[in-house]
Amino acid sequence: MDLTPAKKQYIDSLPYADLLHHVRFVPVGDPIFQGETGAYWLQRMKELRAQPGGQEEHVRESKAMGW
Repeated sequence: MDLTPAKKQYIDSLPYADLLHHVRFVPVGDPIFQGETGAYWLQRMKELRAQPGGQEEHVRESKAMGW
């Protein structure tokens, strides 16, 4: 899927918990995770995890989801 400005804005607006939830629970093959959009989604998650406290947030949200 091509990364349009609207899709980029949507991804940028999501908190880490929502990004992680989609990665874990959206059905395999969902177009949002294909092509440029999927690559940007994962890049955004990586950027947020690299921020101070990002790894701790990842662990906290992961546990809250039951994983």
